Amino acid sequence: MAGGRVQGKIAVITGGARGIGAEIGKILTAEGATVVAADLAPADGVPTAAEGGPAAYRRMDVTDEASVRAAFDDIAATYGRIDILVNNAGVPGPIKPSHEVEEKEFDLLFDVDVKGVWLCTKHAVRHMLEQRSGSIVNMSSIYGLVGGAHIPLYHAAKGAVRLMTKADAATYATSNIRVNSVHPGSIETELSKSLSAAPSPEAAAYAQRMLDNTPVGHRGTPEDIAYAVLYLASDESRFVTGTELVVDGGYSAV
Repeated sequence: MAGGRVQGKIAVITGGARGIGAEIGKILTAEGATVVAADLAPADGVPTAAEGGPAAYRRMDVTDEASVRAAFDDIAATYGRIDILVNNAGVPGPIKPSHEVEEKEFDLLFDVDVKGVWLCTKHAVRHMLEQRSGSIVNMSSIYGLVGGAHIPLYHAAKGAVRLMTKADAATYATSNIRVNSVHPGSIETELSKSLSAAPSPEAAAYAQRMLDNTPVGHRGTPEDIAYAVLYLASDESRFVTGTELVVDGGYSAV
């Protein structure tokens, strides 16, 4: 049910065409925001505004600064401002120990999950500084908070996002720009389903271990994450910056 919690705000969601990003867009739209989904996925699969989807789709490669700059400048010119940035685009990286990871796998993971967050923040903040307001929500992970075997580079990347969030929160607070991170646990997405059904024993075991170590006994949903983002994006969280909102069913509590 629409409640207008982000009424009239302009929101950009990277990786907004599907999965958790699409659900965030749906919730923000229902709560009154004008949402632009920025993604590399084909526009054909993105729901229209009439279907509860974003107001617009903008093709953007978060690893390419020219693409990012052009997208944010175009969005700001079209809508007059950028109030919310959700840095949601990300890749999981290889499920294997450090000594088995290839350099190209490392580069791809850090290009998307770390460099992408930095580039989008850089070019959204330019506009937020002019209007002296804004909310940035970075998608980290519980694996940006705790360690674990099998996916060390993902831990490292999400840990980088966590600390980038805190540094940017401190930097931009005097300009009324808030920066926070969300840390999902095991969420029921196409990725988690594919891992559970993966032919790789390591991938399937990883997905099952995540579920087994979640005290509530079930995975979360993209909607659970979207409502966490909604709170941080809205003015309800006006005194919240540099924080870590953990949405993990108790995984990191034990």
